[in-house]
Amino acid sequence: MIPDDTFISFLKRNLVSDAAHDLSHIKRVVAAALRLSESEDADTEIVRYAAWLHDCVSVAKDSPDRKRASKLAAESGVAFLREQGYSDEEKLDQIFHCIEAHSFSAGIEPESIEASIVQDADRLDALGAIGIARCLITGAGFGASLYHPDEPEPENRPADEKNYIIDHFYEKLLKLEHTMKTEAGREEARRRTTFMREWLNQLFYEAGS
Repeated sequence: MIPDDTFISFLKRNLVSDAAHDLSHIKRVVAAALRLSESEDADTEIVRYAAWLHDCVSVAKDSPDRKRASKLAAESGVAFLREQGYSDEEKLDQIFHCIEAHSFSAGIEPESIEASIVQDADRLDALGAIGIARCLITGAGFGASLYHPDEPEPENRPADEKNYIIDHFYEKLLKLEHTMKTEAGREEARRRTTFMREWLNQLFYEAGS
């Protein structure tokens, strides 16, 4: 069993500055993945290793390599596990798939319960209070405005997340609960999405829309 500190040391050497995909994000995904595993008949070792390594390669959201980020992380993560003396090839293949399939951008369908759990855990971190904070940090980093000055909620105009942070909720975040693969993931996603909708309603109220 590879200890958590070994993963943390590896990640600290490899992660670049990205507040939405930092070590705290990875720790939350690991914790969520292990919670989801409790209600599923899953191999927790595969889930744990894949969750720790799912973002071990950082690729900017606006990079042309963004869709390849999870594959690059899978390659790097499996190589790291081999360096640690982990040699179960069947499990390494499954860990590779879990990491590669976790990404929304990659569009890869999970083929195992372990991959479903890691994907759900990563998507849960884009929802709720943490999800809101990550969205605001990321959007501000790209220089986007908080919301459209004339129509904060994109009802009669196309959503435009590149220019308005709030529009990202409508292009992606509010849709994530319907992509969850596990029952526990769907239940938690519903709770977090409800909170986000309430927050948006309050924002629109304060914005006068």
